[in-house]
Amino acid sequence: MRTPRNRARTGTLEPGTVIATRELTAVSGARVTVPAGDRLTHLQFRRFAGCPICNLHLRSVVRRHAEIDRAGIQEVVLFHSPADELRQYATDLPFAVVADPAKRLYAEFGVESSPRSLLHPRAWAPTARAVLRSTWAVLRGRERPPSRKQPGGRLGLPADFLIAPDGRILATKYGEHAYDQWPVDELLALAAETPLPSEARPEGAS
Repeated sequence: MRTPRNRARTGTLEPGTVIATRELTAVSGARVTVPAGDRLTHLQFRRFAGCPICNLHLRSVVRRHAEIDRAGIQEVVLFHSPADELRQYATDLPFAVVADPAKRLYAEFGVESSPRSLLHPRAWAPTARAVLRSTWAVLRGRERPPSRKQPGGRLGLPADFLIAPDGRILATKYGEHAYDQWPVDELLALAAETPLPSEARPEGAS
């Protein structure tokens, strides 16, 4: 499989690594199994609840969630905020949102924090766009501002993992800045390179 290029980092997981199956609890109370036994899993590591940059990206995932689902992909999104706080932002999202305030899974998957998350030049334009969009939404009462206190920090880097039903990591993306993640088109292209067995592929998927 084609794998996006990543700068080498200590503790990162490489394609081909097999992860153990685990059951996570979404903030909705639903239980979600990673990896899914009959679907690919897109495991996203994001920043904190209400993060404007994360919200900007997740809006694109929400808009195209039906396509992602038809491609046989289970979406699971992690934030390093407490469940009670995160629940206020996740009620209308069509996929599992999981709280990991202790950053246990972040450490297991080698997902870092760094000042370059916001200082990288490529982060400046999307950060400004995200803050403007979020500020306008807050002023109109459509969103809540993030908490001023973020025990997990505000300098998290994003990461994406595409995981096969048997637990093999197929592709990884360790972000170089706060808005450096797979766009939906790239996720779908990666998934298309790993056809699921016909009996496991959702009806209507190619």
